[in-house]
Amino acid sequence: MRVLTGLQPSGDLHIGNYFGAIKQMIEAQNENEMFMFIANYHAMTSSQDGEKLKQNSLKAAAAFLSLGIDPNKSVFWLQSDVKEIVELYWILSQFTPMGLLERAHSYKDKIAKGLNASHGLFSYPVLMAADILLFNTQIVPVGKDQIQHVEIARDIALKVNNEWGEIFTLPQAKVNEEVAVVVGTDGAKMSKSYQNTIDIFATEKILKKQISSIVTNSTALEEPKDWQNCNVFKIAKLFLNESEQKALQDRYEKGGEGYGHFKMYLNELISTYFNDAKKEYERLLSNPHEIDDVLQMGAKKAKEQAQKTMQKIYDKIGL
Repeated sequence: MRVLTGLQPSGDLHIGNYFGAIKQMIEAQNENEMFMFIANYHAMTSSQDGEKLKQNSLKAAAAFLSLGIDPNKSVFWLQSDVKEIVELYWILSQFTPMGLLERAHSYKDKIAKGLNASHGLFSYPVLMAADILLFNTQIVPVGKDQIQHVEIARDIALKVNNEWGEIFTLPQAKVNEEVAVVVGTDGAKMSKSYQNTIDIFATEKILKKQISSIVTNSTALEEPKDWQNCNVFKIAKLFLNESEQKALQDRYEKGGEGYGHFKMYLNELISTYFNDAKKEYERLLSNPHEIDDVLQMGAKKAKEQAQKTMQKIYDKIGL
């Protein structure tokens, strides 16, 4: 099964990114043909700061690799190193009805949040379709807010296939319902936009500050606590197996511990879980040439597949 996913280099990764997407990507490497990329073209819809984008892309690559992406098992590259993506984006635009894009929820949501109403933002789903269709992707792991984009890619692929024959594989969106939404420090979905994240590679000081800011209620220390509605528990259970979750529930129900104790416990869980990844992350950032070598190797593999797809299209469109 060929699986494709990408993540924008929009700054430091948080545990919502990890449990919502990256963990599944790592686990899937042994069972699927994985294509993974850093979506730096997509990131341009929210920032045109070139130096910042370059640094964020480097940090994103280091983060992916340190967390467990294996370039020997997966095709891992920087989006802009495979120019066929942009070429296919333009060709697919000729098959994309305006009404299809006007119905896109993501565009409306981002405009409502203050992003500029640019053509790039409006046509974002077509570029995402190019990412998916160029590599004959079968499965696209996404959050619930991205399902519509995969459906748009299918619609465009069907139009092309109806015109030119079976050029593209029709992709399927896959949502892991159990971790589709990771709560942030305020109880809403964890997102940089909401400034409610717990960052994976934060310093000990910043991590402690982020965890301390988790919203809890004012139940007295000696009283039993409601673990079912506790933001600290909701985050902690991501790191725990079933028996460990039960033990934590018992601590909540017993009373005698305040939310500060549970926040300290969560701090220990997160620090221990990502300890090795943090060390590797710092090592990679100190050796950027190593990151570049990995990305170039992945881009070469990605281009081989991309050129096969594009050759079929050139023959049809007359290029």
